Amino acid sequence: MPSATPSPDSTHTARAAVIEPRHTGFGPTVFDSLAPSAPSPVMARSVFDVCHVGVVLRGLLFVHAVVAVGVLFGAADLAAWFARFTAGAGVALPAVLFWLLVACAARQPLGALRLPLQWAAATVLGAASATASAWTAWLLMADAPAAPPWLACALAGAGLAAAVFLWLHLRAQASLPADTTARLAELQSRIRPHFLFNTLNTALALVRLDPARAEGVLEDLAELFRVAISESAESVTLAEEVELAKRYLAIEQIRFGERLQVTWELDPNAGAARMPPLLLQPLVENAVRHGVEPAAEGGVIRIRTRVRLGRAVVSIVNSVPVEASRPGHGMALRNVRERLRLMHDVAAQFDTRREGDVFRVQVVVPL
Repeated sequence: MPSATPSPDSTHTARAAVIEPRHTGFGPTVFDSLAPSAPSPVMARSVFDVCHVGVVLRGLLFVHAVVAVGVLFGAADLAAWFARFTAGAGVALPAVLFWLLVACAARQPLGALRLPLQWAAATVLGAASATASAWTAWLLMADAPAAPPWLACALAGAGLAAAVFLWLHLRAQASLPADTTARLAELQSRIRPHFLFNTLNTALALVRLDPARAEGVLEDLAELFRVAISESAESVTLAEEVELAKRYLAIEQIRFGERLQVTWELDPNAGAARMPPLLLQPLVENAVRHGVEPAAEGGVIRIRTRVRLGRAVVSIVNSVPVEASRPGHGMALRNVRERLRLMHDVAAQFDTRREGDVFRVQVVVPL
């Protein structure tokens, strides 16, 4: 007499021909309606978005390079050039830092202005920063020969600020297609259809055997979909991402049983770090798909968060089966790397590597 409670895998096999769609997405009724044809104002990057270490370093290097070249025209020898460059750098450094600080603090109201007004604000702020820095340096010098030429300082500051703003404007325009592409890829890869089918079939198999457990599976799935189809926030906390990854692995734990072994090593101090939404779930899903599912004996996944040097470090390590799974397209990994770059620039790190019989993914974001 056949069993009245088929296993989740056999149930999925029996129903696959009926419920599996012919395409790999959810269709126009779900994701196409969520993916805008053009980026909305919320998605657009402000030109004054300079609150990144990479932008600050590039701005400082550019201005100091201009100063170094400029003082060459009035220096007779290397010693004179170095003395002039040191004096110029003493004025340029605080001026650039003040300009970047004000631009960062006021990026939202400045970014809401029309482009001509943004140009005007950037140049006026540059002139004011350079003039104030030059006069401050002059006041602090005990043997200053004469007052600094305020008009020359203002024009130099305005010109350099205009050049930096032009670079920021071109940078924002260049990043907009990448931002849109990364968002669309995120929307289309949030929940894979096969995961949905497996989860529903698992819940169906548990309805008569363990209704409470089936209800828990559906609650976890509902939470995953609530986050997946909700309007994306600019960023979420690492603690929220970990909670979502736990729900995903709780579903997979029922499907794989003892074949899936998960270890969590969580540092509460790292939970406040900000990152793009739905960043960990595709990484954990990759670990299940390529580290656990192909192995007959299953596999191990270890997720660890910690704080190191003022940054949050997330490590996802999964065992690698003897017979490797079919290689994927790497879309999830590329998408994670691109979204981290768009949000944190050089302040974030994303590394993947194989170490013996394990595969390691490491994400580093500022706290």
